[in-house]
Amino acid sequence: MARVLHNLLVFSIRLALKIRVLGYWSLIYGYCALCTIVALLKLWWNIVLRPTTTFQWAIRETPPACLNDTSLGTHCYVRIKESGLRFHYVAAGGRGKPLMLFLHGFPEFWFSWRYQLREFKSEFRVVAIDMRGYGESDLPLTTESYRFEYLVTDIKDIVEYLGYNRCCLVGHDWGGTIAWLFAIHYPEMVTKLIVLNCPHPSVFSDYALRHPSQLLKSSHFFFFQLPRFPELMLSINDFKALKALFTSRSTGIGRKGRWLTAEDMEAYLYALSQPGALTGALNYYRNVFSSLPLSQNNVRSPVLLLWGERDAFLEQEMAEACRLYIRNHFRLNIISGASHWLQQDQPDIVNTLIWTFLKEGEGRKSYRN
Repeated sequence: MARVLHNLLVFSIRLALKIRVLGYWSLIYGYCALCTIVALLKLWWNIVLRPTTTFQWAIRETPPACLNDTSLGTHCYVRIKESGLRFHYVAAGGRGKPLMLFLHGFPEFWFSWRYQLREFKSEFRVVAIDMRGYGESDLPLTTESYRFEYLVTDIKDIVEYLGYNRCCLVGHDWGGTIAWLFAIHYPEMVTKLIVLNCPHPSVFSDYALRHPSQLLKSSHFFFFQLPRFPELMLSINDFKALKALFTSRSTGIGRKGRWLTAEDMEAYLYALSQPGALTGALNYYRNVFSSLPLSQNNVRSPVLLLWGERDAFLEQEMAEACRLYIRNHFRLNIISGASHWLQQDQPDIVNTLIWTFLKEGEGRKSYRN
């Protein structure tokens, strides 16, 4: 009798797990279908309104002058032996100084850290990289090449190539996700972790499944699972959707923020209009659902989480919930009126808060190798 009950319990648990997995993927594919229908309606409406210009967009052939601004640093390249990929990065500050490594988000590249490169080069070796698939870094063709483990290993390899065994790691958006994961898997290599507008990955997955409002704000995660069609929708009308991300009232930099100049916008369009660039950026999303939930969660480095109050994509409640996974000092700063594009929107406030965090506890000397 006991054996029968045991077998029945095991069967029930396995069945419940299978139903849960089925429900999880049904939700994903169902929401993908809904987002596709909405996108097709938008495309149809664009064709009605602009029949001659909808399918016109231009590849920017020449980089704008701001990308060669010497005050931001020196353009460098590194080829990682293990992966065979070449990475582009911009570096400033003395080589003997402690390393501060910046990881950008979507749809950005190293240029999103221009205000921080100028600010922190006095005390740090500052390095802003183009992550794989972005900017002048190599663009792997397969979707599987953008799995979490490869993205995290990229950061480890780059830190070691630069001659360091640890760094102060700063990440925004997708760069924030990779920064969280790197701190989880390589805690000995992160002296301090600074994340901008990106929750801990486990907080995001748990919260989104329980809050339909966050699922709605994350609809692009589902739409981007489709092959090719998202690239088309981001390209039509000469990349109008990409421009709107940074400039529209709903998702763009706030009225009190530091708006992108026309040249800044051209820098983004130069990077993202290149052949294959959008596919590389979108491939980050195309692996996210198969990579969650995480097997490890705890962060043992001191953490500063900066959050723009007006983030159009992420609900603020997730910021405080990150505390659950941090086994060290945790500081959270909500910046009033700031958008998702925090380090560009409010660079002076962001830089001041980072300096304050860096001076806490052990002091700057602890950063030296």
